[in-house]
Amino acid sequence: MSKPHWRDARASDLPAISAIAARIHPDLPEREEVFAEKMRLYPDGCRVLVADDAIAGYGLAHPWKQHRIPPLDGFLGRLPDDADCLYVHDVAVLPDHRGGSARAYVARVEELARASRIAALALVSVYATRALWERLGFEPITADADLRTKLACYGEAATYMLRRLAAT
Repeated sequence: MSKPHWRDARASDLPAISAIAARIHPDLPEREEVFAEKMRLYPDGCRVLVADDAIAGYGLAHPWKQHRIPPLDGFLGRLPDDADCLYVHDVAVLPDHRGGSARAYVARVEELARASRIAALALVSVYATRALWERLGFEPITADADLRTKLACYGEAATYMLRRLAAT
């Protein structure tokens, strides 16, 4: 067995990404075309976790604006010119390959943010993942009415979280 490792996502990975998304997020469905658009707009933030020559997870991130949430299963159209965060849209890893995988992906996203002079990472924690994201340095943000409305489509436990990156 080879050690799981992250690599850049390719268009040919989309069926595997969609299958993992459907398994991990059955209540938050997204179309393959939505994933494809993220890969086209910001390929550097799109990675897959490879374990034993099979895809065991994926991570999707892109530049965005803090305190704003891209629509679930919606197209972005384009990325903002004045992005002030890298938005971690999703990190999904099959159960047998968890244990450090999300940390490694977030480390990669942090490198991308620093290289782009972006000082924060953002995400929406769903299901029971808030504790995981807190361990990785993300803090829950109190949502205003507009943000709460947008969070509702992610489920009642959804929490908007930010991780500010210390200057190096």
